[in-house]
Amino acid sequence: MIEYDKFQKSLKHLEAQYQNYKGLDSGLPVLMKEGIAESVIQRFETCWDCLWKVLKRYLEEEIGLAEVPNGPKPVLRLINENHLLPSDISEWLKYNQARVNTTHDYSGEKADDALEIMSDFITDAIALYQTLSGERWE
Repeated sequence: MIEYDKFQKSLKHLEAQYQNYKGLDSGLPVLMKEGIAESVIQRFETCWDCLWKVLKRYLEEEIGLAEVPNGPKPVLRLINENHLLPSDISEWLKYNQARVNTTHDYSGEKADDALEIMSDFITDAIALYQTLSGERWE
């Protein structure tokens, strides 16, 4: 049985912190704004890592694939072949690239790029969670 708890928790934390980021008061000091943006990116990284590992287990346990390659890209391709992604695979590959790009850089263009796709990622990740787990998002 696949445990979705870590994925769900990491996604809820990302969703909450992203809402904090979107609601930032323009009068806040720059350092506070940067700290909240960095927290969103860190939570995205955690969520992404939980998500693709859950997908790998899903392919193994629910789909019954004997040999699932390790790594997000091959897992995404297999999930896509099984028609489980709620949006085009190109979006998911963009999310993966954002994760790779932010590994050691939370400032500048790479961070801005990751923050720009965050709303779409959260929406897609929630839809995927519901598909995989069979549970409603609350």
